[in-house]
Amino acid sequence: MLYNYHTHTYRCGHAAPDEREYIENAIQAGIKTLGFSDHSPYFFHDGYYSNFRMRPETAYEYFDTLNNLREEYKDRIDIKIGFETEYYPEFFGKLMDFYKNFNVEYLILGQHFLDNELRARYSGQPTADECIIEKYVNQVIEGMETGKYTYVAHPDLLNYQGELTIYRKHFSRLCRTSIELDIPLEINFLGLSDGRPYPNKRFWELVGELGAPVVFGVDAHNPKALNDPATEQRALEMCREYSLNLRKEISLNPV
Repeated sequence: MLYNYHTHTYRCGHAAPDEREYIENAIQAGIKTLGFSDHSPYFFHDGYYSNFRMRPETAYEYFDTLNNLREEYKDRIDIKIGFETEYYPEFFGKLMDFYKNFNVEYLILGQHFLDNELRARYSGQPTADECIIEKYVNQVIEGMETGKYTYVAHPDLLNYQGELTIYRKHFSRLCRTSIELDIPLEINFLGLSDGRPYPNKRFWELVGELGAPVVFGVDAHNPKALNDPATEQRALEMCREYSLNLRKEISLNPV
């Protein structure tokens, strides 16, 4: 694997330190481009704040640390700095304003909650309600259409357990948007290695049929995840099984 753009840091509160270990493991694995994309700050109403994302004030140190490491390792690996973030329409404009303080090189779209997160449903919660899958797909598509996201992380996070025809009806729209906008869909290594409900067979069968672009994303929350040949092999087997259109490199959309 030549790239990984889905790497977290301790600032989100649920990933291991330290960045240098992530970089060293990536180099050992033969990765040429390592993108850090920790869970982005967001700005909500009424003092609410997520417990799984970095605080706004830590973003400055995030960029300072990674820029210093990028310079130190520039002859050994290419380091990119971005964020994983949801698309919450009510708060998205304020988030974009905050990003003007930094050189944010890319965003990946990980839609962990529906609506605007406050009192909203976690996307990975099992459901057989068509309204939920429709809302999820609509929101992800709307985020893709902003033009701010480089790819969609764990697009099959939505754990729909209802009829296959309904699943295909809605996720085919997401796949077609991926093709139209040339925004790839991620095979998530954390889901593979951790036994999560994603990657979802129904989703990737559909992706293969329609020919949407695909990328690998480690979703690294610890350094060793970046040097895991067994999980990479499983992802490659998925590509063969479903005839997936795997991208060998990724073009970053400007933020």
